[in-house]
Parts: sequence; structure tokens; C-alpha cells
Amino acid sequence: MSVSGLTVYPWQDPLWQQLLEYVALQRVPQALLISGSAGIGKRHLAEVYARSLLCHYPLADHSACGVCQGCKLWVAQTHPDYILIEPDEPGKGIGIDKIRQLIVKLALKPQFSAYRVVIIEPADLMNTAAANAFLKSLEEPTERTCLLLLTDKPARLPATIRSRCQSLHCQTPDKAIAMKWLQQQVVKQNPELLLSLAQGAPLLARQYAENNLPTIREELFQNWMLVAEGKANLIALAEQWQKQDKLELSVLLKWMISWIADLTKMAYRADLHTLQNPDLKKYLQALAGRLELKQLYAFYDALLEAHSQLSSQINKQLMLEQLLIRWSQLTTG
Repeated sequence: MSVSGLTVYPWQDPLWQQLLEYVALQRVPQALLISGSAGIGKRHLAEVYARSLLCHYPLADHSACGVCQGCKLWVAQTHPDYILIEPDEPGKGIGIDKIRQLIVKLALKPQFSAYRVVIIEPADLMNTAAANAFLKSLEEPTERTCLLLLTDKPARLPATIRSRCQSLHCQTPDKAIAMKWLQQQVVKQNPELLLSLAQGAPLLARQYAENNLPTIREELFQNWMLVAEGKANLIALAEQWQKQDKLELSVLLKWMISWIADLTKMAYRADLHTLQNPDLKKYLQALAGRLELKQLYAFYDALLEAHSQLSSQINKQLMLEQLLIRWSQLTTG
């Protein structure tokens, strides 16, 4: 990524060319649904595209010039034709009031002669009332307006919204490309491990490095193993995990899911090169031989269900207690 933010990440070049082609053919989608895993740069891609649409004097390839009034307003974050809709707090929903305010703005013409761009992220967090209200904007498009919906979970959007958007799916980048980029970003840590922990998402891997998450993960895994050995206070541990502020609970659950997935592979004697946690192999192998696969599958499903409920009003402390109790019963019963 360049300092100016005018270029996309290396693995995004094919998608970027597709977006520029829309502009070149004067067939800019009125609504574009950009989906893909977290940590691969969907927001950055959308913003670079937005800059190209808001630029007053785009370059020959239709990308932003970086020096016109529109580009300067973007840098100052004061462009009147750029609207960002996002939750007030991470993980919270997008309510109908925000969408109503958007609809009022869309009723007016763009202030400049270029496009008006709206980014909604995460689009799947619009509640039912907000999604129904937003549907009107899709059914009655306003002139020179491009709506960009970003989501990691497109299936959570109503089918009525998905069907009215063109789709742009961002694939997890090729490992070689991701590794080369990550090696340039992370000097003192193991980029291969980081990329594995982030399930191939380079930006997430860089964030893990910045927040020293490999060390935190090692501590959490040791606690998890103590539970398996019947040596942990489950209630106290659940409280500790729920209250810690260095790691999102969704990441912890993803790690637990990956640990169980690796245990299952070991039980089936699968190719150990496919493990998501190769550095934990010896610990997981010691467990794999004494676990029942049927119970392991059931626990895996329970973890997936817990992860899917994180955005709801679920009692997270109780959820963690129940998961740790099940893990304890599975390993010590």
C-alpha cells in the first residue's frame, strides 16, 4: 500500500483492473457488494475505488490523480460526496436512523460533477428495519451515486439486497504473494506462523504481529491444555478470557476452532502439512489419541455456533463457561 493510499495491495490487482474497467466503459455499478474474509483489504480496495470516482481529473487509467480538489477533500476527510455508514461501536448494529439520514442525503444531487460514493461496512450489521429502509435506495437509485456494501458474511444480508447488487468477491490471496508482502511488513516475527494464524489474511497477520498475538495465543493455549488436564478453575478462566482487552473474543474462538480442526485431522492421520497450528503439533498429538471423534465433532459444532452468536446479546461469560465445561468433560471424562 502506498503512503498516499492511491494504490491497492498486490493481491488486489485483478479486482482493481475490473473496477477500473467499469469506469472506462462508463458502466459503474449503482450498487456493488464487496465480500471476502476479514483482513484481506476490502475496505482499502473500496476506498481506492471511491477516490477514483470522486477525482475531478482522473489519470489515463481512470485512477485518482491525487492532486485535484476532490482528492484533497478526500485526504482531509471532508468530501461532501463521500458518505461512510458504519456502527457507532465495533460489533454493534447499524440502525434505521443512520439509513434514514442516508436516504435524506441521497435525495439531493451530488455537489460536484463526479460521482457520490457511499460505503456501508459491515453491511450485514444493518438490522431488519435498516435493511428494509435501505432497500428503497436500491430500488430507486439516484443519479451518479455508487453504493459500496462491504461484508465478511454476505449470506447474512437479505436476498432482496444481494440480488440488487453486483458482486465482487475478494479471494484470500495466494500464499506466495501474501508471504512476500508480509515479510516486508514484519521483520522480527515469523511471517509464516502469523499468516497461518490469520488463515491466509495478510492484513490480519500484520495486526497480529503489531499486537504480539502469537505470545498471547501461546498463553491461551496453555490455559486450554490445563483445562484438558483437569488443572484449571473453569469459572475463573472464563472470566479472565471474557474480560481481557488484548484480543477480540471472535479471534479466540477461531483459534479454538482451529485447534479442534487439527485434532480431528490427527485422529484421521491426515497430512500434517495441512495443520493450521503446526507449532502446537506435539501438544495436540498427545490429546488426539484419547478423544472420541463423535464428541470432538459435537464440540466443533458448539464452537461454530458460539462464534456465530457473538454479535447477538448472548452472555459471553456464560458462553465461555459452557464451552470450557464441555471441553473439560471431553478430555477428562
